[in-house]
Amino acid sequence: MTFPLLETLDDAAFRATLRVWFRDNLAMVTASFPPDVSPYDLEFRRGWEDHLCGTGWSGLSWPVEHGGKGLSLGRQAIFLEEHAACGAPLPLNAIAHGILGPTLIQYGTPAQQQRFLPRILSNQDIWCQGYSEPGAGSDLAALATRAVRDGDVYRVTGQKIWTSFAHLADWCFLLARTDGAAARHRGISFLLVDMRSPGITVRPIRQMSGEADFSEVFLDDVQVPVENLVGAENDGWRIAMAAASFERGTYFVPRLVRLQAELIELARLAAVSAGGRHAASPAIRDRLARSFIDVNVLRLHAHRALAAAMRGEAPGPESSYIKLLWSEAHQRLLDLAMDVLGRQGALGPQEPTAPKRGGWQRDYLWSRAETILAGTSEIQRNIIAERVLGLPRGAA
Repeated sequence: MTFPLLETLDDAAFRATLRVWFRDNLAMVTASFPPDVSPYDLEFRRGWEDHLCGTGWSGLSWPVEHGGKGLSLGRQAIFLEEHAACGAPLPLNAIAHGILGPTLIQYGTPAQQQRFLPRILSNQDIWCQGYSEPGAGSDLAALATRAVRDGDVYRVTGQKIWTSFAHLADWCFLLARTDGAAARHRGISFLLVDMRSPGITVRPIRQMSGEADFSEVFLDDVQVPVENLVGAENDGWRIAMAAASFERGTYFVPRLVRLQAELIELARLAAVSAGGRHAASPAIRDRLARSFIDVNVLRLHAHRALAAAMRGEAPGPESSYIKLLWSEAHQRLLDLAMDVLGRQGALGPQEPTAPKRGGWQRDYLWSRAETILAGTSEIQRNIIAERVLGLPRGAA
């Protein structure tokens, strides 16, 4: 998936250089691991990300004065496309590089920038995001974790859930309520919390894929220095909403590249499996065609979102329909993969004879979370109904 209407000759040269660099460097890093290493292996993912950062490929969108590359959105999209297309593993520390770093650049104090930004650029510190809570669901404004000012520290008590890579993280940026009497979207502050602080308990959540990427995080009177407050007290909601916009325009680029690659691979699989009967089946062919349409519609939406972001237009509700379509299209494609594979679809990564080394089964199981994470499909439909179609809100 490329954006040829936005790409100059210099961009094309940049893409060609990247393609060769990724090919050679991914092969080199992969060779340093055991021959059967999985692309989902956390050590492998960390090793590749460390290599990217160590060779200068971090802070792509950050200003040069903060150690970044200062690349345009178009160049960032090219980087993400080629990174996904070469088969490189997904990063572990994406929220630090894509969300927290830009947030600190815009809202952090000079001391916070000097302390945290270099260690993000070098990938020395892994960060997690403490937003979701058991009682709040997709309604972030309903969070109950509280932070009480006590001299030079905030005492933080509460629980976060579905916190990605919390068991590996060195730090967490979280939202906590600092004014219980304020309106829901007010009285919330944005804090940087050392995950080694006394009072923090992390309990990994085992997923049905066998992995444990998410965790519950319990905070019991955790002391957070006041200097770790980002922005003003009780202004955390505004900062969090701004942080959510920093990856606008490029967030879905690698996901669409992978979706397209999976579709091509699945079409080939259907052509040879079951003695070619799947390729001749009208039902299978119809579902493959539906996935082909999904990929192309998503590509056009992503093209439009990136073009709007490059023009400097304010973020709109387009991310909701892209996220909704992507998550449900991916689930449809993987449902089809399981039907094409038949009994072989039951073979996971632990089975050496499994197709795609068990990747089809693993991705199918993992995709069940995609209509929940980053805002459920129900939430996305509500946003589209209210902010795109102008439909009235339901009675409370």
